[in-house]
Amino acid sequence: MMTPLENVGFHSLLPFQSRASLYPSLSCQCLCIPEFALTGFPRRHFRHGAPPIINPLGTRFPANATVRPSYNISISLSSAVQNTTFVNVTTPAAGDWFIAAHLPEAAGRIEVKGFSTPCPYMFQADMFVLRLTDMPVLEPGVPMPHTVASPAKPLHVKVFVPKHAAGMRFQLSSCVTSEQRACTVRVLLGSITLPQSFQRSLTCTGSTNCSLVLDSPPWEKWLQIMVESLGTANASVSVEMLASFTVCRPGSTSSFLNFISLNQSQAGARPGAGGSLAPAAGEAPHNVSGQRSSCLQSQPVVREDLDVVSVRYRLLSGPSVPVSSLSPTLLLLNLNTGMDSGGSLVVSLLLNKTSVSLANATVAACVSAASPVLSLNATRNCSTAFSQGYPLSVSTSSAEAMLIVLYPQTDDWFLSLQLLCPKGQGECSSAEAKVTVFAYLTPCFNDCGPYGQCSLLRRHGYLYAACSCKAGWGGWSCTDDTKAQTVGTQNLATLLLTLSNLMFLPAIAVAVYRFYLVEASVYTYTMFFSTFYHACDQPGVAVMCIMDYDTLQYCDFLGSVVAIWVTILCMARLKKILKYVLFVLGTLLIAMSLQLDRRGVWNMMGPCLFALFIMVTAWVHHGAKRRHCYPSSWKRWVFYLLPGITLAFIAISVYAFMETNENYYYTHSIWHVLVACSVAFLLPPQDKHKKPWAWPQKLTCRYQICQNDREELYAVT
Repeated sequence: MMTPLENVGFHSLLPFQSRASLYPSLSCQCLCIPEFALTGFPRRHFRHGAPPIINPLGTRFPANATVRPSYNISISLSSAVQNTTFVNVTTPAAGDWFIAAHLPEAAGRIEVKGFSTPCPYMFQADMFVLRLTDMPVLEPGVPMPHTVASPAKPLHVKVFVPKHAAGMRFQLSSCVTSEQRACTVRVLLGSITLPQSFQRSLTCTGSTNCSLVLDSPPWEKWLQIMVESLGTANASVSVEMLASFTVCRPGSTSSFLNFISLNQSQAGARPGAGGSLAPAAGEAPHNVSGQRSSCLQSQPVVREDLDVVSVRYRLLSGPSVPVSSLSPTLLLLNLNTGMDSGGSLVVSLLLNKTSVSLANATVAACVSAASPVLSLNATRNCSTAFSQGYPLSVSTSSAEAMLIVLYPQTDDWFLSLQLLCPKGQGECSSAEAKVTVFAYLTPCFNDCGPYGQCSLLRRHGYLYAACSCKAGWGGWSCTDDTKAQTVGTQNLATLLLTLSNLMFLPAIAVAVYRFYLVEASVYTYTMFFSTFYHACDQPGVAVMCIMDYDTLQYCDFLGSVVAIWVTILCMARLKKILKYVLFVLGTLLIAMSLQLDRRGVWNMMGPCLFALFIMVTAWVHHGAKRRHCYPSSWKRWVFYLLPGITLAFIAISVYAFMETNENYYYTHSIWHVLVACSVAFLLPPQDKHKKPWAWPQKLTCRYQICQNDREELYAVT
């Protein structure tokens, strides 16, 4: 899959899907092909489950936003040859993997299309997957013997974690080598997710039993277990594995759910605060239906899809949920549609202070993916078996809390809430709190604020959202005001870019005085639409749009090119009928060209060069006919043509080579002033036989010999 690299701001995103059950190895080959040499280090970021969260410019994120860096690597672009990098991931997590790549930050110059040499870089990423087939399944509660053939061939098994699993206990026993010696094996549970992996490791030595307890394993997923021998190369190892679960049986929303054990042959679980302890091996089996203990309270939540990457979660029992200290209250937030990871998950909590009977009590909350946290206390940090959740808390002193999860991974998300007391749970065993929960998925948090625009970007069929900031603001949600323009600067920029167009008034007055009414109309059109286009084009708060932005931009570009076209043709001193025909044909062709490519350099260069060719040809013709240089007056050259040409060349230089994002508002204003002044200098003088403001003569020229005819008669006689 090949995609062009882009500069910081928008980046190329390549999603890779690995939705099959389990993979022992995943290799990604990243090929960067530069067409021109560029010094710098493009970075590529990897993440499982959602697009990577990158911040190459070091800007600030919005308050209450969670930021966990992605795995990234750099490639040097100092040479013109292609660069290839391999990333190997052993036992990768099943699901979607994302790669984002971008070039270093651009210089900020505003380059005219066609004047600068493009520097494209093609980024090609290929994924190679080595997949295991016929992987043995470890059944819960059933001891299974297996053999590790050699250290070079580890054993891979998988076990399915049921829904409502509170804990899992993995036990390995009877470890014997083929040489009847004590063996040493290493067990890896779980899969790798970049950049941080929560794989659990267990090393077992000898034939004694070794076990590992996992709290809150991922629900309704296959858990991969790899056993590798650490002994000699030629010795095989025989082991016996056992997996057992402690789960919560769902109940009604008004009653507590209870512990049961999936393993009916094992002993019942010892009741605990969260039910995270698995049944101990070796205990006598008995009926676990009588072993009932409070586990959790479940609140029904309805997912409402509002728009693209826009979801609202509504609680059927109302926005307020009861929270007690005996067991956590659980809310399910479904984000497993495959198109939800391109936005931001927002969870807001509001504590009803009057509902808390204890003033020093705290409601602890945890937002986690794949499995909920079923034991919230002061010692735990909101972690599950293979992931790290996001903690929240509200109390009477701080009744509001908000969490923003940027680009949440595709999975089932859970919100767990529990009432905690500083002196122990016995202090608030009968207390209850009311917490109002607001949860929703939005493309851009706060719609990027007043200085940003939320954009939905599509890369290779995947849709994700990003903010495009303006007026110097930056950051993920355009909340970083480090380089922001003040309101005074924004007003100054708007005034400069709009009022500088008033310099066309002298050119309009000169054109009307010399009776170039068509040219004066074009200049008026250009001045009007350039003024209001720049008033609408401002990034800050000083904005005024009298019509659609695209219409204003098109009219501004059209007026600018047509003004140059008619000015040069007017300088050519053509016959009026020929001049007006060229006016109309040129305007139509310019309008068509702008519709095809509005920012193409030939939209301005083409008409300019063709008009200059016509002007030079006409001047040569006039000079040859009169047998002296045209224009013949040295005053015309010194006081009009040379200043006008100089101003035009300076204006083109400023427009093409000096404009940047930072100085645009005054360099482009200089362009307006220079172009308007050059037009006033370059307009040719009026006809010698025509008096200025000769309106009565024009209106009364009926059956008389008109002025042009008299000029021709005079020339013959």
